Amino acid sequence: MNNTEHTGEPQRFPQFPKIRPVLPAAYQALYEDEYLANRTSGGFANKLARKLESWMHVRVSRTALAKRSEEILELGAGSLNHLPWEKDFSTYDIVEPFHKLFESSNNLRLIRSAYDQLSAIPPEVQYDRIVSIAVLEHMLDLPQEIALAGVHLRDGGTFCAGIPSEGGWLWEMAWRYGTGMAFRCRTGLDYTPMMHYEHVNTADEIETCIRYFFRDVVITRFPLPARSLSLYTFLRATGTDKERCARFLECRRREGAPEIRRAEDV
Repeated sequence: MNNTEHTGEPQRFPQFPKIRPVLPAAYQALYEDEYLANRTSGGFANKLARKLESWMHVRVSRTALAKRSEEILELGAGSLNHLPWEKDFSTYDIVEPFHKLFESSNNLRLIRSAYDQLSAIPPEVQYDRIVSIAVLEHMLDLPQEIALAGVHLRDGGTFCAGIPSEGGWLWEMAWRYGTGMAFRCRTGLDYTPMMHYEHVNTADEIETCIRYFFRDVVITRFPLPARSLSLYTFLRATGTDKERCARFLECRRREGAPEIRRAEDV
């Protein structure tokens, strides 16, 4: 149960929107190829990571409504690798700005609409479930995205997300001595700048944002229940506080939505 009182003015989330750190030139040269490999192919370390990530896919797919075809929106759909886990839906829309990830997928024929941003979805479009797998840790303006998701959920709808347990001890050990070592072998570079460039939000920050906009949040972790001893975290949120979502977004509009910048722009 969410312990935050659902009254008063919108919480400000002063750390958002964040500024993505500068990616050194050596990393920029190989960034796109590495990103594609991480999501679609890659060596043993990437394949093992995707195997472990299947826990998140399973958890998200289990939130499907029984005996009812749903309208689903996936945030950060990537290569459409979650779609096969969903077995019964009437429509499936996605938000994914990196078109190279999905434009050659065989699952593209199952997509009704693809959007570059959540804010591009017409306000009247509503969904039974909004899902994401390993996406929220990348969002520079996370509270705005969660509020927008809340606006697009039908009454009784579910927001569910699988995320890495960023900020925890086991997760850091896993990427440093798994993906990180494989990256060094391939490139001769330390993986830390790449990770800090990509993962701008911790699991704690993500949980705080979701609890702010939803009344009921259930959290499970893998492989152990403690955040510091888990690799992944799954959040299932219901009871959207529509008024709070609307107030937050209106406050942003009234004040002027802050521009999301990268460090090299300042």
